[in-house]
Amino acid sequence: MNHPIIEDLLWRHTTKKYDNTRKIPQADLDVFLEALRLTASSINSQPWKFVVLASDAAKARMKHTFGDISPLNQQHVIDGSHVILFGNHPRYSRDDYAAVVDQDIKVARTRPENRDAAFGACVYVEKNTDSHGSTSSWTKAQTYIALGNALHTLARLKIDSTPMEGLNAAAVTKEFTKELDGHECSLALVIGYHHPEGDFNAKLPKSRKPFEQVFTFI
Repeated sequence: MNHPIIEDLLWRHTTKKYDNTRKIPQADLDVFLEALRLTASSINSQPWKFVVLASDAAKARMKHTFGDISPLNQQHVIDGSHVILFGNHPRYSRDDYAAVVDQDIKVARTRPENRDAAFGACVYVEKNTDSHGSTSSWTKAQTYIALGNALHTLARLKIDSTPMEGLNAAAVTKEFTKELDGHECSLALVIGYHHPEGDFNAKLPKSRKPFEQVFTFI
């Protein structure tokens, strides 16, 4: 199939080694971050915080959180151009949604006189709050929507990436408590440019299940 979207998705792969001499141009980084900001979410809740690790000092802090686990991911953190921490709100509430409603009013999406009615969507917050007051399962799921958007945007920009669940979520959340601002982090994304010789995955053919195994038409 010849189409730019398909070409982008065939091009992307999970990078296994980064070229630590290359940094993402600011113009491309700006496009990526704006695309990430525009990600869809349930009831437009946007229950996330994205922390961008750009400096060597910030990446060293991230590397420290791994301890003895995931040495390959540790090296990605150091060699990649940037690392994005995907923070999700563990106790999203009506007060958090108020910021969304007020922004809707500011941009004229919602009329001021309809402010109270706009909180009707909070029923979904209530449905996704467990008996302990946690919304983590729901809000973490939203970050995966953001991750999918991120991966495709990066492919369009020809920027390589490595999604990482192989991290110590508690340690990352503790280390970046101030920056995460009440959010928790169990997902990160390294971005940059793959090493032309060291990234073995760049040379391998794309492998996915056949079309007929993943689609059912009724």
